[in-house]
Order: sequence, then C-alpha cells, then structure tokens
Amino acid sequence: MASDKEKSSGAAEAMDTNSPYYLHPSYYPKQLQVNKNLTDSNYKDRIQEMSNFVFAKNKIGFVDGTLPKPDKTDDKYMPWMRCDAMIKGWLTTAMEKEIRASVKYASTTIEIWKDLQERFGKESTPRTYELKQSISATRQEGASVSSYYTKLRGSWDGIDSVLPSPRCDCGNCTCGIGKKITELKEKEKMYEFLMGLNADFLVMRTQILATKPLLGLGETYHLVAEDEQQRIIAVGNKPLPVPDAAAFGASQTGNQDG
Repeated sequence: MASDKEKSSGAAEAMDTNSPYYLHPSYYPKQLQVNKNLTDSNYKDRIQEMSNFVFAKNKIGFVDGTLPKPDKTDDKYMPWMRCDAMIKGWLTTAMEKEIRASVKYASTTIEIWKDLQERFGKESTPRTYELKQSISATRQEGASVSSYYTKLRGSWDGIDSVLPSPRCDCGNCTCGIGKKITELKEKEKMYEFLMGLNADFLVMRTQILATKPLLGLGETYHLVAEDEQQRIIAVGNKPLPVPDAAAFGASQTGNQDG
C-alpha cells in the first residue's frame, strides 16, 4: 500500500498545472469536437486532429505509451486512471457510432489508440488511387490560381498522409536520400500544377519549364500567381468594352436620330 507521503505526493502532482496528470475543472469527456467523426475512410485526417487536441492538453503520453499505467500501489495510479478515463471520453466522442462501439471495452487509452492504428492506419490502396485520380483530373478551369492551387494542395496532403515518403534509417542522415526523395516529390507536384493551368498561361509554363535548374513548387506558384495579378491589373487599366446589347441599343438610337 502507498504511504501517506506517497499519496500526498501524487495528489500534489495532480494539482500541478504543468503535470500530465492535471485535469482542469473545465475538462469533460465529450469536450473533443472534430469537423467530422472518425470513420474507416478519414482516419489520417481525424486522428491528427485527435492527436493535436490531446497534445495541447499535455496528455499525449497516455496515447503514445510514454506514460505507462502505474502499478496499483503507486501513488500516481489514481491520477493516471482519472486522466486516462477522461481521454477515452475525448477520443470516443470523436468516433462514429460503429467504431465507438468496437472500442468501448478497451481498458486504457493506449489500447484504443493501437487498435485504431492497426485497423485504419495501414496504407490504403483504394484511397491512394482515388487521390491520384483526383489530382490528374484537377484543372484550373477559370478559377483563380490560388483556388486551383489550394484544391491541389488538399489532394497532395492526402497522398502524403496515406502514402508517406520512405525515410532513411542511417541515423544522422548524411547520404542525402531523404532530401532527394523530397525534391522528387516536389518536382512531381510542380509538374501536376503546371499541367492543369488554363491555356492563357502557356507562355509562362514554357518559360518555367525552360528554366535551368528547374524551379521548385513554391517559386513556380509565385511566378504564375504574379503573372495572373499582372493580367488583372492590365485588364483593369483598359476601357470597359460596351456590351453587345448596349451597343445595339446605341446604334438603334443613332439611326432614329438620323
């Protein structure tokens, strides 16, 4: 059994606002709100929101295993159990009904977290194909460069989440493999961005592709957006064309006056 001194120590830590065992009076089990509940098709997006929320509450150790469950005789056992129960409430609130039912008998948060990773955290081939198909079909089609780029960025981020880049395992990497992979992925995105631009960016696209060394994605976007802005300014400085209907009406008036 824990001594009175150990119990006092555990209680003191539970009251320390910097301690992971601290529970603010405003915390409640259904506090975590996400844009959409976690399903089998949006795991990567929702789990990131859930992880960010838990991290912000200084409770990430309960889900990543770095703060394991203490023995029952440990003075931190009850504070740990209270925190873990609160986090389980946060996580299950953000799940769709069927998934929530499948994890309700998990005894700890880490069990829930591992179960979700095992079921939904694997690479999703259908989802990857869907995102790749979306990227290849995305075109500017009269939208602003910013809107078009933002749409592509959403698909790129989705690809990165379901199909992460391989990492170098040599420790303090000096082989440059990681950097090379990143550069290749950025180059692929740059090509995809240029391919979907409107036809009036043909000259700019040709100039960018002729640049040596090849520009990065950020530089490419900046040049295209700048070209678009110059076009808008140029059009704004010209006299507005008379609409056909108005021109027809003016000609009719002129004929009548004659």
